[in-house]
Amino acid sequence: MSVVGHNAIELAPRISEADVSDYVALLKPRVMSLVIFTALVGLVVAPGHVHPVLAITSLLCIAVGAGASGALNMALEGDIDALMSRTANRPIPRGRITPPEAMAFGITLSFFSVMTLGILVNWVAGSLLGFTIFFYVVIYTMLLKRRTAQNIVIGGAAGSLPPVVAWVAATGSISVEPLLLFLIIFFWTPPHFWALALFRSDDYARAGVPMLPVVAGPDATRLQILLYTIVLVAIAAAPWPLGYFDWVYGVTSLILGAGMLALAFNVYRRRERSESLRATRKLFAFSILYLFALFATLLIEVVVRTIAPLVW
Repeated sequence: MSVVGHNAIELAPRISEADVSDYVALLKPRVMSLVIFTALVGLVVAPGHVHPVLAITSLLCIAVGAGASGALNMALEGDIDALMSRTANRPIPRGRITPPEAMAFGITLSFFSVMTLGILVNWVAGSLLGFTIFFYVVIYTMLLKRRTAQNIVIGGAAGSLPPVVAWVAATGSISVEPLLLFLIIFFWTPPHFWALALFRSDDYARAGVPMLPVVAGPDATRLQILLYTIVLVAIAAAPWPLGYFDWVYGVTSLILGAGMLALAFNVYRRRERSESLRATRKLFAFSILYLFALFATLLIEVVVRTIAPLVW
């Protein structure tokens, strides 16, 4: 009887302890909020008129696709997350959700987000959303994250695509403007995440993730942050003289860019541990404000131009 009882316990199905908040956490809501905002800007600045229902559908599908990417990423990185203090409280390391459950959840969301966007909006946007999910999960998470210090540089392309997907959802095609938005996010990503990696390098080293500070050291990382920030500021300001965005955006980009450059140079200059930590944390925090304010300016420009075209 004891053998039968033991086998019965082993064969009994696992009862999940997960609740709604655990599945919401799988979606990486903070990352999703940035995706939704940049996609909204891509949708609003696109030429022509988009029906409100299609606009909401597009944003919802892009948001769900981003959440699906986050869930699949966590399903594949549960072992890494368990070793890092920043991610140890995620649902999989805590045992609230198993990797297969997260994988099934992510695949289901991926399928429905891509199919819904393709069927209800257009298949070019749906295909591009599918490629974005594939790039983040397969190229970044599976192939790059554990193998190269350039993981965040190449993988950053996935996080840069939402405004392009939104533009394509609105217009059915790609033009220069969404590519400029893509480049801004693409070159913003390395300074933002390398600043985080500098003050979280022990975490990454413990997990065996070859982030740049772990592989090349903090000094090389500081230099790369400064170089990428210089390129970022130049690219972010370029749409104004090129005539794609208005002067308000141009002036804002220059002011914000000056702040980014000053903080990046401070990170490069400060080498002692306490001062270095303060400098990198300031840059990391400001970089979030930088991207938000830059895209918010574009959004405000369009709204004001629509409401009061003569004033603008």
